[in-house]
Amino acid sequence: MTLVVGPRDGELPDDLTAAEAGMWQAFRNGSVYDLSSGDALVDDPHGGHPWGSERSVRARIVCWLLLDGPPALAGRVASLQLTGVRISGTMDLAGGTVEPYVELRGCRFEREVLLPETRFTTVRLVDCSVPRLEAARLHTEGDLHLPRSRFRGGIRLTDARIGTDLLLNQAIVHRDRHGRSIAADGMTVGQDLQAEMLESHGEVSLRSAQVGVSLSLRGARLLNPYTRHALNAPQLTVERTLYLTPAGLGSPLLRGTTPAQGTRIQRFECEGGVRLDDGRFGDALDFEHARFTFTDEQELSLRRVQTPELRFLGERPARGRVVLSGARVVNLMDRADSWPGPGRLHMGGFAYENLVPRGPFPLEKRLRWVGAATAEYNPEPYERLAAVLRAGGEDEVAREVLLAKHRRRRESLPVAAKLVGYAQDWTVAYGYRPGRAAVWMAVLWAAGSLAFARAEPPPLKAGEHPDWNPALFALDLLLPVIDLGQAGFWHLHDGWQWLATALILLGWILATTVAAGATRLLRRS
Repeated sequence: MTLVVGPRDGELPDDLTAAEAGMWQAFRNGSVYDLSSGDALVDDPHGGHPWGSERSVRARIVCWLLLDGPPALAGRVASLQLTGVRISGTMDLAGGTVEPYVELRGCRFEREVLLPETRFTTVRLVDCSVPRLEAARLHTEGDLHLPRSRFRGGIRLTDARIGTDLLLNQAIVHRDRHGRSIAADGMTVGQDLQAEMLESHGEVSLRSAQVGVSLSLRGARLLNPYTRHALNAPQLTVERTLYLTPAGLGSPLLRGTTPAQGTRIQRFECEGGVRLDDGRFGDALDFEHARFTFTDEQELSLRRVQTPELRFLGERPARGRVVLSGARVVNLMDRADSWPGPGRLHMGGFAYENLVPRGPFPLEKRLRWVGAATAEYNPEPYERLAAVLRAGGEDEVAREVLLAKHRRRRESLPVAAKLVGYAQDWTVAYGYRPGRAAVWMAVLWAAGSLAFARAEPPPLKAGEHPDWNPALFALDLLLPVIDLGQAGFWHLHDGWQWLATALILLGWILATTVAAGATRLLRRS
């Protein structure tokens, strides 16, 4: 970059305009240089009202002040504080080191602002109109504030290092030629990244970015329906919480509290896919009241995410998918009406330790939730849900989940195996209701006793048999292993022989089922 070489003793250069001379003196004095007219319509930096030469300064003069400006007046600290100023030309500070404090409010930039590899203390561009901010590898010791500013050609903060806070509250950012509104891959923010009520027209890219405290997108609108992602942030690390939640308009922004009466709420809205794969969130990932609008090909992707708490409390997306494959959370806070339907939810390898439903979430709906995640039979989601319920002391409900697992598996079996499965279900519910075995045993015993009461089978050996007792004979057939001294002394033929065989087989099936149920009970104990 070519700089004007001028005096260092504080004298005004000869080629300055009146507006630039005033800026020069305000810089040395550390005071605000305000060229606004007082008319809100005229002073709107985003409006169409022209600003003449009386409100214009050249970008190269601004750069001169920041990189090689005059000394401050005695007892003052030099700083650049402009209000209502038009900056003509390209403001190019690439590779420079800027020591003075910089704050521009309500200013209008004619061309893009170039800050790649520039070092600042603190920079604030508040409610400014900027064609584009190019700031790859920017380094600030303090804050970078861009609230309420508008960027017609996007923002680039790739590999930037922000010492404390990055503020993008109420900013409006349009896409660049690559379709990205904010390109901040590899960026590091020392404390908070606040983009509350941000309006983004394009892809927000935060791949491998790191945020030292929280990342807030409360009330933001991310609009990128034409390509795959509106928010593309794989391997994002947030030490505390990522908020995709509502914000309050006309009052302090909501931070998990109930808004004051009469507060208008703006929820987080996203038109386009969201990718948070492999993200790490130290406290929580919060989707409360979030609204997602997807195409059939787009998705909310949370693959392999790790966080102590996932608050899945947004609106059910009408299209697209929700993918939680491989994610690991401690507390899953959810609502029954937040999850998508069958075929649009994928939870393979999704691990959670506690369920914290917000509102009614009966077992019937919870089973539909698991079923929606398994287009083809997969036992894992059922077993995970059962394990969590059992750990919470809900053994009976856990058994219902495992029973549902067997019923779902039955749908994928051949016809013969299905028939066996139906028989197991009707009789003893696949062993998860072993009490039914006793009922069936009693029914079969009674039926067998009545049937054999009409039979008078001859003994196998005369004089070596007990008295004929139909009830004991039926019970002896039904009870495997146990010998009641009836079954081996009588000669059965025709239909009676088939009846005895059926009772023996049914007895073994029921006894095996009871044993399996007892084994599960002992394992839980």
